[in-house]
Amino acid sequence: MSLAGKVAIVTGSGQGLGLAYARELARQGAAVVVNDVNEETAAAAVAQIEADGGKATAVVVPVGTSEAAKALVDGAVEAFGRLDILVTNAGILRDKSLLKMTDEDFDLVINVHLKGTFTCVREAYAYFKENGVAGRIVTIGSPTGQRGNFGQTNYAAAKAGIVGMVRTWALEMKKAGVTVNAVIPVAATAMTKTVPYFAKAVEADERGEAMPAFFRHDLGFGTADDVAGLVAYLASDAAAGITGQAIGAGGDRLQVWTHPEPATTDYREGGWTYEALQERGAELIGGHLQSVGEEFLPLPAELRPEADNAAAKAGA
Repeated sequence: MSLAGKVAIVTGSGQGLGLAYARELARQGAAVVVNDVNEETAAAAVAQIEADGGKATAVVVPVGTSEAAKALVDGAVEAFGRLDILVTNAGILRDKSLLKMTDEDFDLVINVHLKGTFTCVREAYAYFKENGVAGRIVTIGSPTGQRGNFGQTNYAAAKAGIVGMVRTWALEMKKAGVTVNAVIPVAATAMTKTVPYFAKAVEADERGEAMPAFFRHDLGFGTADDVAGLVAYLASDAAAGITGQAIGAGGDRLQVWTHPEPATTDYREGGWTYEALQERGAELIGGHLQSVGEEFLPLPAELRPEADNAAAKAGA
């Protein structure tokens, strides 16, 4: 189902995952508003989309404020006459463990990811309601927001918050026919490029080769383009019945994340006092502890970063 005639905004789309989303939306027929904080980066992204045969324009503004959100929606309407799709991808990282994380580190990440999503969605939804548009909103979450990750207090809070807002917005937007979902991407990015575990996958991608099957299938880890198809699908009329969901995409894998549900339920007349929990807390709670963080499968020997060093020594 084509996106021809549709107009999309993709925040943080000058490069990386955001650019992949913008290019795929344009490839499916949508006119795209590229957003970045760097004018040259945004212009290069527009040129790339146009070279692919698509339509694009740029709005250079850092997301977060209401004024930035308004500039994006106004830019879409001024350039292409309407707005149908919003993808909130813009984000930054300021990774540090808790005791090293400053107020500024926390506030910057929350402002771009969480507040930037809030302000852009609010502005786009206002446009959709005022103009009777059954719009599509795709927010971007993260496995860190779903499971947690060491050194990412700010990022985890923002990404978990985005999914929480999506569930609320799905209720509020239902009557207007607007859908809103969160995509949970697992792909090679500037961040994963620095993680030794993913070295062989990133190296293959940079050489223009397919990533090893272990990464693509077993881990569900792939390229930005592997996620872009889901973003475009959720932006289409075919996904009109899908809202309020967190959906993961990476490599060869697609996942629908469950909403939080109780792992166990028990009752005690009069409520659970300190004394009652002293007696049964370990059994009722300790017996149903949930894991935190992502657990990666052991790398096959040939995909370990040290494999190159071993091979070099053997050939010396």
